[in-house]
Amino acid sequence: MIGLQELGDHLGAWVEPSRPPLPLILLRRKRNAAENPSRQVVRRRPPAALFPRRPQHQQPKLRAHAPPFSRPTALPCGRRRATMRFNFSFADSTPEPQPRSLTPKEEARWLPLQTHPVFSPSAAAGPSAPTDPPAPRNLLAWDGSSRLYFWDNEQRCLHRISVRLGEPEPTSVLAASPSKVLRADLEINFAVDKISINRNGSALLLEGSDAPCVMYLYGRSSAADDIICRTVLVGSEIYLNGSNALRVLRASWHPYSDTHLGVLSSDSVFRLFDLSANAMQPEQEFYLQPVEPGKSRKAASICAVDFYFGGDHLWDRFSVFVLFTDGSVYILCPIVPFKSAHKWQSILEIYGDAHTYGLKSTNPTAARNSSMAISWLEATFPELAQQEAEGGNPATVKAHPYALFDASLSLQGPLLKACHGREDDLAVRGAECEGCAVNFLYNLVSKDSILVTAWSGGQLQVDALADEIQPVWNIGSPPRLRVDSFDRIQGLAMICESTSEEPSKWNINKPLEHMIWLGQPPPLLRLAIVDLALPQQTNGDARIMMFTDPLVPERIYALHTGGIDSIVLHFLPFTSQANGKEEVVRTPSINPVLSTCLEETSSPAPLCGSLSLSDSFGYSWIVGVTSSRDCIVLEMKTWDVLLPVSVDTEKKDISLEKSKEMETPAMLSKELINGPKVVLVPQTPSNLRSVAADSIEGRSILHQYFKIFHENYVEYAHKVYFELKHHAPQLKRIIDDQHARLVEAQERLLKVERKQTELNERMDHAIQQHETLDERLKCLRKLPVAHKKPLSRAERDFKCELDHFVGVELDALHSSIDSISARLRRYTQLTKKEQTSRKKSIVQDNQISQLKSSLEKLSLVNSDNLKKAKLVEKAISSKEKQ
Repeated sequence: MIGLQELGDHLGAWVEPSRPPLPLILLRRKRNAAENPSRQVVRRRPPAALFPRRPQHQQPKLRAHAPPFSRPTALPCGRRRATMRFNFSFADSTPEPQPRSLTPKEEARWLPLQTHPVFSPSAAAGPSAPTDPPAPRNLLAWDGSSRLYFWDNEQRCLHRISVRLGEPEPTSVLAASPSKVLRADLEINFAVDKISINRNGSALLLEGSDAPCVMYLYGRSSAADDIICRTVLVGSEIYLNGSNALRVLRASWHPYSDTHLGVLSSDSVFRLFDLSANAMQPEQEFYLQPVEPGKSRKAASICAVDFYFGGDHLWDRFSVFVLFTDGSVYILCPIVPFKSAHKWQSILEIYGDAHTYGLKSTNPTAARNSSMAISWLEATFPELAQQEAEGGNPATVKAHPYALFDASLSLQGPLLKACHGREDDLAVRGAECEGCAVNFLYNLVSKDSILVTAWSGGQLQVDALADEIQPVWNIGSPPRLRVDSFDRIQGLAMICESTSEEPSKWNINKPLEHMIWLGQPPPLLRLAIVDLALPQQTNGDARIMMFTDPLVPERIYALHTGGIDSIVLHFLPFTSQANGKEEVVRTPSINPVLSTCLEETSSPAPLCGSLSLSDSFGYSWIVGVTSSRDCIVLEMKTWDVLLPVSVDTEKKDISLEKSKEMETPAMLSKELINGPKVVLVPQTPSNLRSVAADSIEGRSILHQYFKIFHENYVEYAHKVYFELKHHAPQLKRIIDDQHARLVEAQERLLKVERKQTELNERMDHAIQQHETLDERLKCLRKLPVAHKKPLSRAERDFKCELDHFVGVELDALHSSIDSISARLRRYTQLTKKEQTSRKKSIVQDNQISQLKSSLEKLSLVNSDNLKKAKLVEKAISSKEKQ
């Protein structure tokens, strides 16, 4: 556990404020929703398909989303600046002219992306690189327009490839050759796991186990026609202190800033760096402590794994979701980068929500929480308090540095699952998931916030937030602030602890005013548990990376050692309710996009990069690069991915009957098969026998009979002759085909006869092997182990718990011990530096002794647990031998 004194001594330059903050003006405005319907607030409510519908007078008002605004363009990079800037379009400025390159440009050849020289096995040959981290990796990035980036871990360089989407055909992807090679101006001595680009495409993040590295994509040309880019190590004093005890778990660009970078390390500390100000020292630090003092919990519940920034929806844009090893998800809200730009309509929407549902509530807890949120909003965005006096409606507003002086952010969570039953308890993770949590994804689809957790067993847990996120503070825990000479905040640090109150069950039947702004984290609606059926790993640990489709937000791609899978969410509770559709709850559809396992027995070839491309015409592609430098481009369908599958069995039967009729060709016409037409013979007179044949009457009767015979039989005979003559070649062809088939069958019979002896030998060998196995089985049945009793249910549960402890808890304990050791080592280094200027205080000695004692206790607990696990294993093995 971290104390305030230890945190203050560690930060050094961080000081407490010297004077209380100025009183803020609480501005309350009443506006009719009919006059300005854009001020109505959109809130999530449970769908009618899952939960009972409330009365009409209790339904919340709906509000249309604010129109999107265009992002400010990047500053021209004609001059090389010492720091990276973020521009705001508050005033008109004349862009600087772009400098011309002194090197002559080589004429580019446009090739299919799959055949580009960068993606070839010959290009992969190079100097030996360090051992690669566990797969998969993602060494591909796209700036969203026309440039593709690929990091080469062997050459330690970045390839910039210009691409054309949909040229010359709508489904093709062309790449310019040769590509540009970008190199860092400092040595990159670690293996890169993932690369990502910021919003305006000016900087690239190189993410690995060491300190994150940022490469600016505009630099100077070298003699080898390569571009030398300025590269900065982020937080090198924290993550590269010589011991390598702190590992970077995840680093990501902030979605509302081009210069802010969020980093989560193995000591469960989330840091936010501002590259335009100081890349070595974090702008904001949040020490995550989900375990309360004095409470004993599993070690996996205190080890953070991954985090994700929220999307553009109410308080989600100021939220950070943190995933821990046991699968629990926590929320930090509000967190906003200093001087970041935000849409004015979005801030007004949050401000109106706090006034409507929080400040006017009859619950004192809700009124207090909403009052603190309004104070934070008015201090962070002063335009809210000035809009009535000055008026105006700016497009974007800039966030000002601010923190509550007597409260720190609360670590909201863990997010619990909402159950339908009355006596069912709230659950954090599903019983179907195996192993530990390894990756996390937040995806905003219309009005639904989707949370996807990837487990090492190969499962994906898909949940949706059942309510809105609200900011929560812990009063009485002041933060540490770093200020300048004018008392302006330059940075802050705080300890984020979870609330001591037990989370109450989420009652669906409660009215709206009894549920929001009470400080409770939003519950989760379980949408699905997706099993990817990954190939068995030798270490039983599957690494999964997830990313979304830029055109179809309902589609999620999972990158793993076996390839790429596509998961499409067909049911979204709040989006379906807002559209007025009463849809049936449908399970997600899973389709394999790319498989790297050619056979079931072969080991998969991991992908070292994958991303999704899209153009303005609605075409989408998946690009993947294997470890052998083979590039794969697949076109993805977007227009019919969400359409339901309907099958008409009646039409299917009719089509089958028609196909059967068409498969049997008619050799003769039906008229010939039915025979000649039956024509009635005219009535003959009674005196026919007395009529002579050579008389006139006899001749006329014979002529009439001959005419009838000619019409019926002679014409039929001519038709039969013509049909037989016409079908003779076809009949000959059929006969020849049957003769050929007969010859082939005879040859096969001869081959079978030749192999008969071999088959007999194999059958004899199989019979002998069967007899040998039967004798061995009889011998094994006589052993005493065969008569042992199976383990009971309690014993099986205990064994599963031991396996989980060995696989997850021990790793978490080791990582926590390493983090405490690194923190102790860093603290001792700081104290040694301070010994020259001042004496060591008694409080510092006590803290060091407390850290040492806690470290010794942890090592003793770890050794005791190992001894107990060995004793239990010996007991189980001895019981099995009995």
